[in-house]
Amino acid sequence: MATRLAAFLKNAWAKEPVLVASFTIAGLAVTLPSLSPYTKYASMINEITPYSYPVPLRDDGNMPDVPSHPQDCLEWLKKL
Repeated sequence: MATRLAAFLKNAWAKEPVLVASFTIAGLAVTLPSLSPYTKYASMINEITPYSYPVPLRDDGNMPDVPSHPQDCLEWLKKL
């Protein structure tokens, strides 16, 4: 089996080296990312990153501790 594969690759390289090179590069591009150590860290970062981020709340009258406008939280600074 290995002999037939080697003969096929040798014959293909002799006839169409550009195709053999392009298929080799494409095969490496598909397989090498899964073997990369960066794949581990990228998957860890993707697990930690939240899908939705918090949105600032607007006061509807039922939340006395939340300022109704972002500038309202600076009132203490104006009173200094």
